[in-house]
Amino acid sequence: MAGIDSGKEIRRAVDTGKVLFGTKGAEKSLKNGSAKLIIIAGNCPKTVREKLVSLAEIGKTPHFEFAGTGLDLGSVCGKPFTITVMSVQDEGKSKVLGI
Repeated sequence: MAGIDSGKEIRRAVDTGKVLFGTKGAEKSLKNGSAKLIIIAGNCPKTVREKLVSLAEIGKTPHFEFAGTGLDLGSVCGKPFTITVMSVQDEGKSKVLGI
């Protein structure tokens, strides 16, 4: 969707919805079908990215490639740590599913 600021919508999802941070949480939510969207940082290791994208495609779950690094994604989420992968389970008041 044109005009949607992905950073703001990701932050709104973190603040008002339910998200899981980390590869294990994302993988688990993809396998049990609770993920509505997977967000992958630009510097995510290739093997991890390929595995998660493959799982997302099997479950027909959309995935979003975040342009920045894990540190950038952590900053967008308001967390003091790097976030390589996150799984959106409930988008809350955000329009994150439209990015």
